[in-house]
Amino acid sequence: MIDKNRNLETIRWGIVGCGNVTEVKSGPAYQKTVGFQLTAVMRRDVEKAADYARRHGIAKYYTDADTLINDPEIDAVYIATPPDTHKYYGLKVALAGKPCCIEKPLAPNYKDSLEIVEAFAAKNIPLFVAYYRRSLPRFKQIKTWLGTDEIGEVRHVRWHLSAPATPEDLSGNYNWRTDADIATGGYFDDLASHGLDLLIHMLGDIKEVSGISLNQQGLYSAKDAATACWLHESGITGTGSWNFGCYEREDTVEIFGSKGKIAFSVFNDEPIVLSNKQGKTELFIAHPENIQLYHVQQIREHLLGNSVHTSTGLTGAHTGWVMDKIIGNI
Repeated sequence: MIDKNRNLETIRWGIVGCGNVTEVKSGPAYQKTVGFQLTAVMRRDVEKAADYARRHGIAKYYTDADTLINDPEIDAVYIATPPDTHKYYGLKVALAGKPCCIEKPLAPNYKDSLEIVEAFAAKNIPLFVAYYRRSLPRFKQIKTWLGTDEIGEVRHVRWHLSAPATPEDLSGNYNWRTDADIATGGYFDDLASHGLDLLIHMLGDIKEVSGISLNQQGLYSAKDAATACWLHESGITGTGSWNFGCYEREDTVEIFGSKGKIAFSVFNDEPIVLSNKQGKTELFIAHPENIQLYHVQQIREHLLGNSVHTSTGLTGAHTGWVMDKIIGNI
């Protein structure tokens, strides 16, 4: 934990893997957070690393992750590489004794997730996972509605996410997101992880879960369809279906209570809807330009000891366990 006496000091961050996710979603959030400074980035392609640093006004860039991780001028590290390298780099950051945020999912499987969590816990170093939806005002409002009994006792939640095959899928071109060696569940790993983690945050940990998953289209090596049912520790039941070869896109979550219902989308930019005996309330709460901003600001507060972050290594590992149970990895 960073000493509270460093409240006015700058915490200097380095990014390992400055790809697309860091351009708008996350990288600028570290620059906009008071007390944080994005000091260095690493990418294996030196021209791309230099270009990123120039465009974002970052002082240093590297092509070697070890150099960045062990740089004495770097206090904390954000790992934004594909999931198959999260453990590899995460264990290096733990060994260096620096706080770390890892992109979601924490790892391609629960076993690797636990290994990462244990490495940081052994040194009492903070570990965060970029499940930033937990921090967004839109979803915090839903959690508030649940907490103020707007729909009574929660009974059940269901989520359906579907989308057509993309032109890239149909082309047969390589995409790491649909490579079974990197993401067994394909787009399920990339997208469903966000929503399942959010539902766990809203409704509590899941104690039982089972699923069916398969590859229906044969377009790539990863799975492209899954269904699941689960039970939260609170007694709330849940069902989900995810299919990435359907005619049209749909993203609908419904939380059913004894006195009402809440409906929302995990990914679509739509209002959240509360329905109960008082009528229907629709609220549109915009996301910030840099969607990880509130998540990163929470990291700052956690490092200063002012609060506990909502997305830690432990919560990320639990989501990984749920994902593995659905996909059949465990």
